[in-house]
Amino acid sequence: MKIKKSLARQSHYLGTKIRNLRKRNGLTLDDLSSRCIKLDAEYAPSVSYLSMIERGKRVPREEMLEVIATVFQKQPEWFLDDAAEVQDIIPTKGNRGGIRGMALEPSFLFSNEILQIAIPEMLSQTGTTGRQFAHLLIRAHQEHHQNHFPDLERSAEEVGLKKMPLHVEDLIEITEARGLKISWFTRLPDSEYDSNNSDKMVTSFFKPPRTVYLNKILKKNITRLKYELAVHIGHNVLHNSDGEKSIMVAGERAQYDSQHNKTRSSSQLDAQDILHAWRDFECSFFAAALLCPKVPFRQLLDQHGYEIDICKKIEVSEAVVMRRMTAVSAYPHWHYFDAYGQGKLRAVYRGNGIPLPWGNMTIAHDPCKHWSVFRMLEKQAEGTAAQFSILTENGVAKIYCCESIKVKDLNDASHVLCTGIELNSAIDAQGHDSVTLVDELQRLCVDNGGSSNIPVKIKKILNSVARILNINWIARGIEQEAQLICVRGAVCPRKPSCYCN
Repeated sequence: MKIKKSLARQSHYLGTKIRNLRKRNGLTLDDLSSRCIKLDAEYAPSVSYLSMIERGKRVPREEMLEVIATVFQKQPEWFLDDAAEVQDIIPTKGNRGGIRGMALEPSFLFSNEILQIAIPEMLSQTGTTGRQFAHLLIRAHQEHHQNHFPDLERSAEEVGLKKMPLHVEDLIEITEARGLKISWFTRLPDSEYDSNNSDKMVTSFFKPPRTVYLNKILKKNITRLKYELAVHIGHNVLHNSDGEKSIMVAGERAQYDSQHNKTRSSSQLDAQDILHAWRDFECSFFAAALLCPKVPFRQLLDQHGYEIDICKKIEVSEAVVMRRMTAVSAYPHWHYFDAYGQGKLRAVYRGNGIPLPWGNMTIAHDPCKHWSVFRMLEKQAEGTAAQFSILTENGVAKIYCCESIKVKDLNDASHVLCTGIELNSAIDAQGHDSVTLVDELQRLCVDNGGSSNIPVKIKKILNSVARILNINWIARGIEQEAQLICVRGAVCPRKPSCYCN
């Protein structure tokens, strides 16, 4: 469709509208340019040209404006001066997402010194170990910073030179260039690690001064081998191979499961536990950034609509791809779970503040079985599955879409990886009322026993959001029934309740 009026005469606010609409949707200039290229490479603007358009230095041709308009699911005329829509051109400020904390006032009572005294006593009385507490602190730190750690990203980029994919040979070359030696083992010496737990398999460890020991079983799993090499490179880069690095295992069903630590005394908070847990996190984040450098990986995600199977193209695991999505995406409202079962969340990230379907410290006796991660755990499913879920939190109904996949670790233990996003903000960014939309879908689910097909008019809006976010599994999830979910059975929104006698 051609624009009747002259763009030059009607483009005073065009650049402002494009910029603000782009920011409302959490897109960078590079994101917008790459999505335009995906639609029409001939008329797509470059990053520099988009920047000039937004600053009013250039006026796009009609064909170029049509491409930009298609990305945002708008008519080209909307960008002209006489079609202003205030709520669509004013960017949202201060909406970082993530979980909310509690105010600790007055400050003289809840000072750092007082907390340092009170926390060990709290842990002692609740049976919480130092390592469990460390993981809670790390998760809170990760969610507060929305999974953005630029120093770790830069360190990984300096080592890997933003190359993607990195092959095993590349990683071995980097390892040896940093003065590390690689040695392979079949049976771990008892002096190095004492474990009678059949659920665990030691896959690698570092022994000062310069040797990385790798389990020969890793030769049969290239993605895991690459990840462990990357972790040990991170240990060397970030901590100069000081030996304070925890051993790496497969089949550890709960890194901080209280049941696993029943026999361990928790009368004192072990500072070493916190140190080791933090270094584990840093090295793990570094490894993912080394294997999936931010800019090229983000471009790859954009080219393939955030499909999980791009892991095959770059020889990394599904877990690395799904965790990395939450760190490199411009959209802030992500979550990620790695679950072996109830009470056994091995990894958690909640940039959108979603509650946990079950806890790590104690077993929940009435967790909602309709969460996608639970449904997948109970199925003998292959491939991925997308699901739309509606969850009421603090009186506000929110809509989520996630993609889940069931995988096995090196110890042949099954677990489910689940990554997802909250869509309320994305719906609002398109000028729709997310509260009204989600309430309507929630009522339909309640009236149909807890799940419902998504109506055509809501599908249209969600499809528009899927195209703007460029996430293919959102479009797939739209074709499935939406599910009502809750945190615990005591607040089950279904009628009749799943937990009624």
